[in-house]
Amino acid sequence: MNGGEIIAKVLQKQGVKFLFTLCGGHVSPIFVSAQKLGIRVVDTRHEVNSVFAADAVSRLTGIPGVAVVTAGPGLTNTITAVKNAALAQSPLILLGGGAATILKGRGSLQDIDQLSIMKAVCKYSTTISKVKEIVPTLEKAFAIAQEGVPGPVYVECPIDTLYGEELVRSWYGAKSKEEPPKNLQERVVQWYINNHAKNLFAGKESVNFNTPLVKPNYPKHSSSQVDKAIAKIKAASKPVMLIGSGAMMNPQKANELANAVSKLGIPVYLSGMGRGLLGKENDLQMRHHRKDCIKESDLIILAGVPNDFRLDYGNHIGGRKFISINRSKEDLTKNKTPTLAIHADPQDFIIALSQKYQGNYGSWLETLRARDAKREANINEQANAEVNRGINPIKLFRDLEPQLDENTILIADGGDFVATSAYTLRPRKPLSWLDPGVFGTLGVGAGFALGAKLVFPEKDVWIIYGDGSAGYSLMEYDTFVRHNLPVISVIGNDACWSQIARDQVEFLQSDCAINLAFSDYQNIGKAFGAEGVRVESLDQFNAAVIEAKTLSRKGTPYIINAIIGKTDFRKGSISM
Repeated sequence: MNGGEIIAKVLQKQGVKFLFTLCGGHVSPIFVSAQKLGIRVVDTRHEVNSVFAADAVSRLTGIPGVAVVTAGPGLTNTITAVKNAALAQSPLILLGGGAATILKGRGSLQDIDQLSIMKAVCKYSTTISKVKEIVPTLEKAFAIAQEGVPGPVYVECPIDTLYGEELVRSWYGAKSKEEPPKNLQERVVQWYINNHAKNLFAGKESVNFNTPLVKPNYPKHSSSQVDKAIAKIKAASKPVMLIGSGAMMNPQKANELANAVSKLGIPVYLSGMGRGLLGKENDLQMRHHRKDCIKESDLIILAGVPNDFRLDYGNHIGGRKFISINRSKEDLTKNKTPTLAIHADPQDFIIALSQKYQGNYGSWLETLRARDAKREANINEQANAEVNRGINPIKLFRDLEPQLDENTILIADGGDFVATSAYTLRPRKPLSWLDPGVFGTLGVGAGFALGAKLVFPEKDVWIIYGDGSAGYSLMEYDTFVRHNLPVISVIGNDACWSQIARDQVEFLQSDCAINLAFSDYQNIGKAFGAEGVRVESLDQFNAAVIEAKTLSRKGTPYIINAIIGKTDFRKGSISM
């Protein structure tokens, strides 16, 4: 059994169903062996998308997604996606090829100090130096990725730890006893090579796959903490709860969390992976004027939400009482000390809270709902406004919203256009919205969609692209076609990096580097065997939505290239 086969068996034992890669000779034994064991191997057109796909699988299943990439540039191409996963607190395993252990630092092909690079972006990074270390190293990697605050783990897999011993020895040039060295220098070299090979493969036949799986360890709340929180909630007449990605680290409990939130009866704002938790319509969920609500509240509950730029570093809360529940000690008290700090899993805590407390905040809810309704009416007015050309993007989403089926997953990849969708589209169920997270990364679209469609093949998976962000990953339509993954994309095409343009033009009086073209992006999909259409009116768009759903359910990926006009809907949206 070679090293690649050993890795594949470990992945199978850990429950890995999908392996994402872009092929490379350094790592071929891993994905070839994985495929033989029934793990579905999906090869992408750029390494970064293999990691984005693994990230999506992690978020949707709770089992760390796995990507394998070749050495050097194959690995460095993944850094943005790895750091995105780290900041999104998403567990994943990245297996990277490496130079042969015997040639490290000697100028081998693609040999760089990969560990130093990856330590800066990963929760944990390590290398395999002997074949017998593969199993314990990977088991430790899976444990670390999931424990405490989840995150990405990098494991370097040198090429000579992956291939068979006989082949590796032939690469080394190690001579057999039948071919004795000719002189002292050759004798010394052969002794070193043979000794290195002996140590490299020593104990490989005794690898043990029977150790029990380690259950992830993370901080737990106490019953007294639940009681303290209840006392503060009972003393409040206008509580509000903010639920973010930090409360969605166990996807299997998503529905249980949704039921718990409904029982508590506290008005709630959802963000990140929390979006869709309460379905399309729920009287407790507020969508607008979060800042105003916080300022009027007498108790704020942050469940997996730090006081970062999204809450103006705690300035939105000001001097008000607030409870913070977070797995991360750093995020728990970031920028502001909570009235009650609970270092625990927010999901488990809210579920436990709902078993002891149920509230009713009728008048407070009515005030918030009335304000939401007024904002919705204002959005409708803006949706009906004329634009300079093409389709009003707000109206586009207003028309798309009722056409989305209950089994729909939305992937957010872009700036201005995608942020507009966040105000207007309503995720149908828990785990039905994926966005990059706090890093604000462009380019997640195709990789996230790839992972989502594999996990939920029966669901419609829509990528909401800006025309800028689409440029990062449209080539993956080749992957969608080759692997029969019929994803749908809507590209908001205004020939501009609009989120940047809004403030750059006003502040700097320059349109330098912000203009694009009204390109025929749909033809990129067609080049690979997908379908698509360019639309410039609402009638054309609505017809395209029907066609996209019909063809995707027959196995054909689709691109809607929607020409959109300019609005002031998100004026002044710059973040710092």
